[in-house]
Amino acid sequence: MDEANQIFSYLPLRYKNDGEAEYVQYLWKAFESNYENEQYQFAFMAYHMLFMSFVYFTIWKIKSIHPDDYRKISFGFKDCFETANNPFSFCEENERTILNFFRFWGIGKEKIGNYKKLIDKRNNIAHSNGNIFFKSEMSIDDKIDDILSFCKEIHQETKSTIEQAYKQFLLDNPSVDESPYMGLAELLNEEFIHKHYISEADMTFCIQYDVMKLVSEDNFGFFQQIHNEIIELFKSEN
Repeated sequence: MDEANQIFSYLPLRYKNDGEAEYVQYLWKAFESNYENEQYQFAFMAYHMLFMSFVYFTIWKIKSIHPDDYRKISFGFKDCFETANNPFSFCEENERTILNFFRFWGIGKEKIGNYKKLIDKRNNIAHSNGNIFFKSEMSIDDKIDDILSFCKEIHQETKSTIEQAYKQFLLDNPSVDESPYMGLAELLNEEFIHKHYISEADMTFCIQYDVMKLVSEDNFGFFQQIHNEIIELFKSEN
């Protein structure tokens, strides 16, 4: 239970509206309440919904950061991929099917198969079949460990996408003074974190970004300064 809240490091630091944030907190409270009352089966269902929220936010990053690739790989999926105006729109697609999107990052069939097994497990307990599969704290803790392991695994594969978005953010914003924002924190929040549903784990990739890759750029000194200030900003907030 103590480790369960680690899933928030993979969920957005900021949401586009209050409804999205409220929904994620609702799922967490449902998980907490059922876990504390030893209703482990329902606790697993809520926690798995948090995992699927992570899946939707991750796929949204393809849409946001790789729009051309997104249009190509979404061909053949349900219309919600074309009309989606927020990550939760993806819920109209079959959950097992949507996991195939992770092939974009080179995640293999075996790993995707493991994610699908988790969905099957959730589906088994979502019906009145007379079975209680989660009777002990250990039984759900094992599944929490699996989910966190899958989040870490999927997130690691998205590193190149996050780095690409962060690089573009630096290139687009060589000067905070020339932006319409009050300071770097506001600029970062609005034009990067809020724009791409960036998570705490994503920001860890960003502060580790090798800014020397931009050394040939005309404004390299500014990019380096902003990057260093972002590192300090991130450290102060954590």
